[in-house]
Amino acid sequence: MTDFLLELRSEEIPARMQAKAREDLARLFAAELARAGLAATETVTYATPRRLALIARGLPEATAAVSEEIKGPRTSAPPQALEGFLRKTGLAREQLSERDGVLYAVSEKPGRATPDVLAEAVAAVIRAFPWPKSMRWGAESRSTESLRWVRPLHGIVALFGEEVVPVSIAGVESGAATLGHRFHHPGAITIGSAADYVEKLRACHVIVDQDERAALIRDRAAALAAEAGLVLVEDEGLVAENAGLTEWPVPLLGRFDPAFLDVPPEVIQLTARVNQKYFVCRDADGRLADAFVCTANIAASDGGARIVDGNRKVLAARLSDARFFYETDLKVPLEQQAEKLGKIVFHEKLGTVADKVGRVAKLARWLVEEGIVGGSGDAASRHPGEGRGPATERAQLDPGLRRGDAELAEQAYRAARLAKADLVTGMVGEFPELQGRMGGYYAAAQGEPAAVAEAVRDHYKPVGQGDDVPTAPVTVAVSLADKLDSITQFFGADLRPSGSKDPFALRRSALGVIALIIDNGLRFPLGHVVSRDVLDFFADRLKVQQREAGVRHDLIDAVFALGSEDDLVRLLARVRALQSFVDTEDGANLLAGYKRAANILKKEGITDTAPAQRHETLSYTPEKDEAALIAALDSAEPAAADAVAREDFEGAMAALATLRAPIDAFFDTVTVNDPDPAKRAARLTLLARVRAAVHEVADFAKIEG
Repeated sequence: MTDFLLELRSEEIPARMQAKAREDLARLFAAELARAGLAATETVTYATPRRLALIARGLPEATAAVSEEIKGPRTSAPPQALEGFLRKTGLAREQLSERDGVLYAVSEKPGRATPDVLAEAVAAVIRAFPWPKSMRWGAESRSTESLRWVRPLHGIVALFGEEVVPVSIAGVESGAATLGHRFHHPGAITIGSAADYVEKLRACHVIVDQDERAALIRDRAAALAAEAGLVLVEDEGLVAENAGLTEWPVPLLGRFDPAFLDVPPEVIQLTARVNQKYFVCRDADGRLADAFVCTANIAASDGGARIVDGNRKVLAARLSDARFFYETDLKVPLEQQAEKLGKIVFHEKLGTVADKVGRVAKLARWLVEEGIVGGSGDAASRHPGEGRGPATERAQLDPGLRRGDAELAEQAYRAARLAKADLVTGMVGEFPELQGRMGGYYAAAQGEPAAVAEAVRDHYKPVGQGDDVPTAPVTVAVSLADKLDSITQFFGADLRPSGSKDPFALRRSALGVIALIIDNGLRFPLGHVVSRDVLDFFADRLKVQQREAGVRHDLIDAVFALGSEDDLVRLLARVRALQSFVDTEDGANLLAGYKRAANILKKEGITDTAPAQRHETLSYTPEKDEAALIAALDSAEPAAADAVAREDFEGAMAALATLRAPIDAFFDTVTVNDPDPAKRAARLTLLARVRAAVHEVADFAKIEG
């Protein structure tokens, strides 16, 4: 078995493309081998700025001979069919095989030398390579049939063992020679085989293993910061990017003018990261320090002093620009900036950003007025529209709205009016990822209340799994209003997510709404705020969100199916109690009994919307187990209903558990479809009572198992 080495050397490959290029190289190469009946025992890929490489281990010297069989006509077919088949295969009649009355043409294809297969595979891979962006070059570029590559391709190393695999493409001939580091070893290197490829390049200042380069950058940058009494701000994305920009990475620590620390730390970090690919550091107190770590691609003779000085000057220029944006933005009040939002289209069907801001501000204030956020009233039982109006008016009319609540409502309204204003600032124009955060800085500097500035800063949160969930009432109100507005407006315009497409990130917004409600214990009927289809959308997102917590999706469906449960906090309390119950023996048996009762009722056409009346008197004497079930229901029904009203869902489950034994006994000894019409009707009603009692807690028909 022999190893194969392929190196495709070009001008610089963008760092962001390298990981995917490695995956594509392995995938395409494996597919080409598979077509020839070959497979490597292991495939390893490498990428540096100047080369993309693959080592396929354990390839045979040749492919195996294969037998090919082509089915022909039946022996009884007309002569014309046989003549046509013979012409197609180029065989004589006596060369055909016969099996079960059918003729076959069988031919043996000899095996091929693996280098021949590899030569074709390499050419096919290069031609088919799916670079996200590619180019043509040289004289041949005048033809649309010329090779496209990410950057001009300069060299191909193709070695099967120590043998060069001949490949010629776009004027580039394969061989055993490559180049080392552009500055440390620009001359040619002869590679003996796959076995010495990595170490020969290392000797010429090229670390081909991207993971090794990343580890070197990560560890050395952290060590440099520690030596200076600082802590490196970890950034794995920046580690990978620097590894993709260098073949011989040398991290270096430098300092910038501490006067720039007056600029918000996020601005400094993004300026260093995005524009210069530098790491930043914090001091022992966690504050941003006047230090950066750059990654050189050369081991300089002066230890990197000139490199650091050059990078310091470039960073200073960038930070000067950032400070100019910051100071210029501060001169314009956010309220004045917000006036420009009317010129920005939010969506052609939904108006401008100013229109959205107006909606969000009203909703944020209403959420506080209604006691949903930051209030002490029973928001879960209050309907939208009850007591609507300015908070100052409601403070006089509604004794339930305290003075503090009125101020909170006005702060929520103010924060929402300012929340999007930083979108038109110079800083956010330069760094869009700072939207919200810069608005918070500007609001605080311009004298807005702390709660308002915090809400402006954090109203986009949570933006993803693991992100902090706001808890400050004003922030919660604005964040919740912003996300609810986006979801309801896009759904209203029939622009809802479909399949894997979610261009407006509504699924993420829904998860954010759910997190805000659950983490803050917000009690209100969501179905009174959103339409039914939006509520169903939230149900789907809730199942996704709770799956990681080990909550079964069918139990969420079982509670949602009641139709009346849209208080998410209470809904999850029901679901958790239900999950604990169905996992017990009593729960499993009650579920089985319920489903048996429900199936009988379904066959009889007795829907779950039909009233389950209690029979105080019967025209006959019930059987022993029938009477026991009646007695159990008389006790369990009110107990379960009372427990549900008190939101004691464990207690409701305990009440239902008392039905388990009577239901089992009933089905063991009592005939529901009795010939006596009176008995049959009474027993079906009894089963309807069982179903209705269970539906006090959840629709057990939705539960799997």
